[in-house]
Amino acid sequence: MNNLKTISMLFMAILFMVSCNNQKTTDKEVNTVDITAEKQAVTTVLKNYKDAIQSLNAEGTLALFSEDSKVYESGGSEGTYANYLGHHLGPELDHFNSFIFSDYIVDVVIDLPYAFTTETYVYTIDLKANEEKKREAQIINKKGVATSILIKTEGVWKIIKTHSSSRNK
Repeated sequence: MNNLKTISMLFMAILFMVSCNNQKTTDKEVNTVDITAEKQAVTTVLKNYKDAIQSLNAEGTLALFSEDSKVYESGGSEGTYANYLGHHLGPELDHFNSFIFSDYIVDVVIDLPYAFTTETYVYTIDLKANEEKKREAQIINKKGVATSILIKTEGVWKIIKTHSSSRNK
């Protein structure tokens, strides 16, 4: 009888351990994240924004930012992206013949649900002449850097904070 009791207890202990091991494996499988795919998704958000600026058409860029986003540019706070787009970037794009990024490098660090990015680049702006302001057409060439924080909500990456600055090349 004692042997039967010992064997039963041993059997139950083994079942418990196997069950725990299976649960750990299942938990790991559920929490596995493809960091390469996440980095690519974040890079795509940044690329879409960069491409919109280069095309001088910011239409659709609101979807890349959270509603309560914060934009900082060259030491100033621009408010939300919607404010920045309406009062700064949008009107500014009308004054350009072209805006071209080169030497573009992006670094992405994923720490779910956040992503932290640094972009370095050179940009060249072909600025239209403005007779009203007595300004001649000119080429602006600067070296820039931008850091952004993105958040993934409901499966979508959005920019929540971005800061950019530049200096003469």
